[in-house]
Amino acid sequence: MAEALMKHFYGHAAYVQSAGVHNDLEIDGFAIAVCAEIGVQLESHRSRSFDEMEQWGDDLSGFDLIIALSPASLRRAQELTRHFHVAVEHWLILDPSGIGQKREAQLAAYRQTRDMLIDRMQGRFGPPTQTDDA
Repeated sequence: MAEALMKHFYGHAAYVQSAGVHNDLEIDGFAIAVCAEIGVQLESHRSRSFDEMEQWGDDLSGFDLIIALSPASLRRAQELTRHFHVAVEHWLILDPSGIGQKREAQLAAYRQTRDMLIDRMQGRFGPPTQTDDA
């Protein structure tokens, strides 16, 4: 969600690449649904891991900022960038996976996560510079 939201609100003002500790392969259907509610499309998004980024030639030393959304991602980002001058931030964002038994409760958790991400982005990077799909 974070990469798609960032691209949606800030366009090409920055290079944005999401990565996790593990590659989940499929984008979560609840994430797709709650992002679609605000006009952000996730269907074509590809999930990747830090290791895949390195294998594909993304040099982490070329990034200015890495934002980790989980303690595991924070540890991995710090480990991978310990010899580079790359800022690493940890945003405490709700992990909605596994919350709620019924569909509406699950969607509510994903909406809360989406809204937390948007609030943090706008707090860190200012108001959106665009609202069209990037």
